Amino acid sequence: MNRSLTRISLSLATVGVATALSANPVTVDFNRQIKPILEAQCVSCHHPGEDKGGLLLDTLQGMIKGGDSGTSLVPGQPDKSEILARVMLPHDDGDIMPPKGDPLTAEQQALLKTWIAEGANWPQGVALKARSKEELKAIARLEQKVNRIRSIEVLPPNFNLETKRDKHRVMVFATFDDDTTRDVSEFAEIKVANGQFAKLDAGVLYPVQDGATEIQVAYHGKTAVAPVKVVGAGTDRPVSFNLDVMPIFMAAGCNGGGCHGSARGKDGFMLSLFGYDPDGDYKRITRELAGRRVNVALPEESTLVEKSLGTVPHSGNECFAPGSEFHKTMVEWIANGVPKDAKEVATVTGIEIFPKMCVMEGQAETQQVTVRASYSDGTDRDVTNQVVFSSNNDPCASVSKLGVVTSHERGEAFVLARFSTYSVVSQFIVIPENLKYERPKLVENNYIDTLVNDKLHKLRILPSGICSDQEFVRRVYIDVVGLLPSPDEVKNFVADANPKKREALIDQLLGRKEFTEMWVMKWSELLQMHSVDNANEGTFYKNVLLYYGWLQERLANNVPLNEVVAELLSAEGSTIANPPTNYYQTERDTLLVTENVAQVFMGMRIQCAQCHNHPFDQWTMDDYYGFMAFFTQIGRKTTDDPREQIVFDRGTGNAVHPVTKAAVMPKFLGGDKPEIAKGEDRRAVMAKWLASDQNPFFARNLSNITWSHFFGVGIIDPVDDVRVSNPASNPELLATLAGKLSEYKYDFKRLVRDICNSMTYQRSTKANESNENDKFNFAKAQVRRLRAEVLADALSNVTNVPMKYQGLPLGARAVQIADGSVSDYFLTTFGRAQRTTVCSCEVKMDPALGQALHFINGNAVHDNIKKGKVVADMVAKDKKSDEEIIQELFLRSLGRDVRPEEKAAVIKQIQEVPEERVAVLEDVFWALLNSKEFYFNH
Repeated sequence: MNRSLTRISLSLATVGVATALSANPVTVDFNRQIKPILEAQCVSCHHPGEDKGGLLLDTLQGMIKGGDSGTSLVPGQPDKSEILARVMLPHDDGDIMPPKGDPLTAEQQALLKTWIAEGANWPQGVALKARSKEELKAIARLEQKVNRIRSIEVLPPNFNLETKRDKHRVMVFATFDDDTTRDVSEFAEIKVANGQFAKLDAGVLYPVQDGATEIQVAYHGKTAVAPVKVVGAGTDRPVSFNLDVMPIFMAAGCNGGGCHGSARGKDGFMLSLFGYDPDGDYKRITRELAGRRVNVALPEESTLVEKSLGTVPHSGNECFAPGSEFHKTMVEWIANGVPKDAKEVATVTGIEIFPKMCVMEGQAETQQVTVRASYSDGTDRDVTNQVVFSSNNDPCASVSKLGVVTSHERGEAFVLARFSTYSVVSQFIVIPENLKYERPKLVENNYIDTLVNDKLHKLRILPSGICSDQEFVRRVYIDVVGLLPSPDEVKNFVADANPKKREALIDQLLGRKEFTEMWVMKWSELLQMHSVDNANEGTFYKNVLLYYGWLQERLANNVPLNEVVAELLSAEGSTIANPPTNYYQTERDTLLVTENVAQVFMGMRIQCAQCHNHPFDQWTMDDYYGFMAFFTQIGRKTTDDPREQIVFDRGTGNAVHPVTKAAVMPKFLGGDKPEIAKGEDRRAVMAKWLASDQNPFFARNLSNITWSHFFGVGIIDPVDDVRVSNPASNPELLATLAGKLSEYKYDFKRLVRDICNSMTYQRSTKANESNENDKFNFAKAQVRRLRAEVLADALSNVTNVPMKYQGLPLGARAVQIADGSVSDYFLTTFGRAQRTTVCSCEVKMDPALGQALHFINGNAVHDNIKKGKVVADMVAKDKKSDEEIIQELFLRSLGRDVRPEEKAAVIKQIQEVPEERVAVLEDVFWALLNSKEFYFNH
C-alpha cells in the first residue's frame, strides 16, 4: 500500500514539475543558484553513503520521496515543502537544517522558495554531491567569472554509439577571456535534441534506437552542439577477452612489473607485462589450475574474481569493487564460457584524450578527462574507466583513477593516459587565484617569439628583458663558433650604430669555418666516432679520421641534413674508400644498431620494447622487431688490409619475434610496412623514409637537438628521450621548428639563424619574480657552463698559449679533435664525451668540485698565464697604463667592461705595492679566469 502511494506521488510530482515548467517562466537557475546551496548545506548528510533520517537529497526523486518525516519537497508548493520549512526555522531550534554550521542566509532562503514555487526545475540526469570547502571556493570563483566566458564546446566534438551497451561521457568545456578554462559540465544545461535516439543520465550518453541527433548545450548565454550517431542500438556485443578483459588487468595494475607482470609472476600466477602477450595470458588464465582460476559453472566463485574483490586472501588486496563495471565484465566473460576472441576481432588503432590542454586558476579546480579509443572495425568507445592515468607533476595537478584532475600549486603538469599499447597526454597549467597580471606588449622578431610568448602568457610568466650588446656578442660567439670574442670584436660590435647589427653578426658567424667545426664535433659524438685497436670491436684510428673528414666536408658544403643522414644509413662498400660505412663498423650488434638509429635520428629510446611493450610510450615488441628487420641483412667481410672492412647487403636474414617465434618483416617505426623489391637493400628503403617528411620524428628531432644547443635545455629534454610521457614543453613551437626545417629543405643554417635572431634567444639571464624558477619555457636565458672543448679553446686563446692534440698541428682547437679516444686530463675533467654510446648524457655539462680545483690548484690557468705573457707584454712591450690593462683583461676574459668598483680595487692594490705591479695584474687575470663568469655562458 505504501509503496503504491509512493509510486503515485512520484508520478504526480513529475507531472507537476512538467506542468509548472510549461506554465510559468523560470527565473531561478538550478545549476548556478540552487545546486551550490544544496551541495554546501544539505547533501553532506543526505547522500547514498549517509542518509540521515532516511532522507536522500542528491536527486530530485529522493527529495520528493522524503525520509522518516515524510515528503521533503512538493514542487510548486513552498508552504508544503518540509525542506524549506526546516531551513527557515530559528537558529536555536533543534530541527533546523543544516544542524551544524551557518544557517542559510535570507537570500538563499528566498532563492530556494522561488525555485520550489516555479516547479523545482531539476535538469535531467543531474545528481548532487557533497563539496569540500576548496571545491566550494572553486565554484564561487566560477560564479564570479561566468560573465567573462568567451566560448564553450562539447567534448568530444562528436559521438558515435554502436551497440546497446555503448556509452559516452559528455563534457562541456568553457574558455574565458583570459584564456583560463573550466569544466562546466555539471553547471551547463545539456540535452539531446531528439530523445528517441539517445538519452542522458548523469552526464553520460546512452543509445535508444538507431538514428542521428545532436547534443545541445547552453551555459550563461553561450551555446554549443555536437552530432550524435546511433548504430546497432538493439544489438548487444559479447564481452571480448582482448577488448574488455585485458584492459581490466592493466587498469587494476594486475599486469604491472610489481605484480603478476613481473618476470616470474607473483604467487604462482603470471601475466605478460602490460599485456604484450594476450594469447599467453588467455592460456594461463583458462588452462592453468583448471576449474579454480575460472569457474564457468559458478563464475562468482572463480579465484580470478574472488581475489580481485578481496573476498579471499590476496596480496594485491582489492582490485575492483563488488558490482563495479570491472566486476560485471569479468563475471559475464566467465559465465559466457571464457570465450577466446576470433582472429578477426577488432584491434585498438589509437586513442584520443579530451581536453588536450587546460589552464586552471586557483587550487581545487577539477577537470574531468575522457579518453576515446578507435578500433580497426571503424568503431570507437569511451574507455575512460579502463585507462591508467598518471601525472608527471602531482604537486601541481594530480589525477584520480577515473581521470579527474585536481589543481594544486602553480606550475605545469602533463597527464598521461595509457590504454592498450597507446599513450597520450593532456597539458595542464595551473596559475594562482587572483594573480595580478597584465599581458606585456613584447617585441617579437619571428615565429619563435610569438609561440614562446603565447605559452608564457598561459603560465602568467613575465619574460626577462633583452641582454646587453656585450652579453649578446659573447653569447653568440660561444654558441655559434665556440670561441670567445676578442676585445676588439667586442668594442667594434658595441660601437656599431647599425640597428640590425645583431642580425649581421649572426650571418657573419654562420659563414665561418668554426661554425662547421662545432657541429661536426656534435655529430661526431652522436655517431660515436672513436677508435679501437680491434676491427671486431669498432673502428681503426685512420678510418675515424676519414669518417670525420667525410662529415666535415658535407657540413662545410651545407649539404642538407636529410641527404647526409640518408647517405650515412644506406652506405655500403669499403670503410676506407667510403667512410660513412664506418657507421656500421662502430657498432656491429644488430640490436644496438636498431636502438642507436632510433635514438640518434628520431630521439626515441625503444630499448624497453625489446622485451615487452613500452610502459610509457607507444612502442610495442612488434614495432621494435619490425624496425630491427631493416638491419638484419647487413654483412661485413675483411680485405687484405686489416684496417678495412666491407659493408654489404647479404640479402638474407630476418628479425625473429621472441614471443611468436615468427619472422618479422620490416616496418617503419610508427609507420607502415614498405614494399621492398627482391634484391633491394632494406637499409636504403629505411634511410629514404627516415630522412624524409614522411617520418614525423626526423625533422622534429633535429630541431630539438639544435634548440637544446642554444638554450641548454631541449623543448623535449633530454633530447634523446622523446616519448609520450616526456612531452614537449611547447608542442606548437617544436612542431613549427620542424615544419620550418622541412620548408628550408633541411638547410640547417637557416634554422640556426631563426633561433639566434629571436628575442627569446637574446633574453637576459637576470630573473624576475615570476620566472625565477622557470627552466623549460624560455622566459629567461639559462646560465650554461662552457663544454669541455670550448672551455679548453677559450683558455688557450685568452692566455695566448697554443695547445697540441694528437693528430692535429700545434695551435689547433680541441673542437677539431676527430677521435673520441683522444683526450687529455683537462678535457676528461670537464666532461668531454668518450663517444662510446649515443646517449646525450655522455657530454657532462654540470659543474663539479674537481673542475674548480683544477682551475684553482692545477697548472692549466697558472702556467698558461706565465707562458702566454699576456700581462707581461702589455706592461713591457705595449707600455699600457694600469687602467688600460685592467680593461683589456676584462674584455679578453669576460667580454665586458670593468666596473668602476672593480677597477678601483685593483688600482688600490697596485698603489700599495707598486713593485709588484705585474704580479698584481697577473693575479687579477688568474681571478678572472677562475670566475664563474669566465667558464659560463650567460
